[in-house]
Amino acid sequence: PSSDCVMAEQLCLSDSTCNATYRTLENCALAKTRLLSLDHDSRVRCLNAELDLGNSSLLHCKCHRRMKRQEHCLRIFWTVHSSMTDGYLNLETSPYENSANEEHWKTDYNKLAALVSGKNCSQLAGDATNPCLRATHICNLSKKCFRLRTDYASICTKGAASDDVCDRRKCHRGLRNFFEKVPEDFTKRILFCPCQDEFCGERRRKTIVPDCSFQYNTKPNCLWLLDSCLEDHICKSRLADFQQNCQPVDTSPDGCSLHNHAACLQAYMGMIGTPMTPNYVSNSSVEVSLWCTCENSGNQKEKCDQILGLFESNKCL
Repeated sequence: PSSDCVMAEQLCLSDSTCNATYRTLENCALAKTRLLSLDHDSRVRCLNAELDLGNSSLLHCKCHRRMKRQEHCLRIFWTVHSSMTDGYLNLETSPYENSANEEHWKTDYNKLAALVSGKNCSQLAGDATNPCLRATHICNLSKKCFRLRTDYASICTKGAASDDVCDRRKCHRGLRNFFEKVPEDFTKRILFCPCQDEFCGERRRKTIVPDCSFQYNTKPNCLWLLDSCLEDHICKSRLADFQQNCQPVDTSPDGCSLHNHAACLQAYMGMIGTPMTPNYVSNSSVEVSLWCTCENSGNQKEKCDQILGLFESNKCL
């Protein structure tokens, strides 16, 4: 059975044999982080160390999106599974636990929805034609949703009125905080609100303050975005989760290998606030993309197109 990687690491370190194997894997992961090329013997030693863990709880441990020591947990996971990142975009397994046990997050929204429907609230009167505005107003009724939304909005708009460049890293952290700590019934309604007109669509597109979180002055190459992502434990983990839960398959009726669209949307939300943050491309459609291009990719054009295609032409998503 899978367990929390932080707990699994503590168990492993208390056992001399497991401890020695884990230290070997830490050195292997460190070499990869520093982009040091391992010789054949070193690669074999790293692979054997991973195999030596056998049935250790470390080999089967997972992390939770909402856990306090998430980055530490993810570092442990990728230390144990460092061989999985040998190839480009070869992230086969998500480090995250299945979120089916997070149903309790939904009660808060239902209570507020009942509260709203029972009140003739002036601020909600004009929301009928703009579901995105309504979703925002409902968020404002929750102290946590309002506070965390205000937090990222203020961070992500700093510098917007001047020549200063916003602090993208802080903006991304604020967005991750919002999507991790606020119940999904709030965040999904704000991010995926259904629009019938461009005014509503523009509000939806600007949910993540794209001037700071999404756009650069010029579009970078998608391979550069991928490299930035793989150097970051959180981004790499969210990408692995996205690949696992939004895997498109042409032979499937709905175009999705897992047929679990809720998990795919959750994985998509997980990408927001990372170097590979996606967003709506316009205020008149639900098409999404990364802010990058595959021009001048040379002999890696096919790889680049594949990365961009994960978002632009993913039937599952």
